Amino acid sequence: MITKGPSRKQVIIPMSIKNRNKFIESSSLYITNLNKMLKSIKSEVMADFICFDHIGITIITSKVTTLFNSQTVEKYIKEMYQIDSEKVKAPRLS
Repeated sequence: MITKGPSRKQVIIPMSIKNRNKFIESSSLYITNLNKMLKSIKSEVMADFICFDHIGITIITSKVTTLFNSQTVEKYIKEMYQIDSEKVKAPRLS
């Protein structure tokens, strides 16, 4: 069995459990809105889905993510009205 480590097609966003649970409630809506935001900046990267784990969320993207794309993701998440932006750390690429 071959195991594969994380790729640069993942944006890892550490956040509190409370924020993560709010993402679980409407994750498909957030993916749609995030893709609209990425499209508006003419990015070729699109968010495919969100994975949840003990440190926060991981957004799986269609292509390799650049620093500019990860900053756009961070901006979107911190501007959400339900999320406590002080408990969201800067996204990092795997």
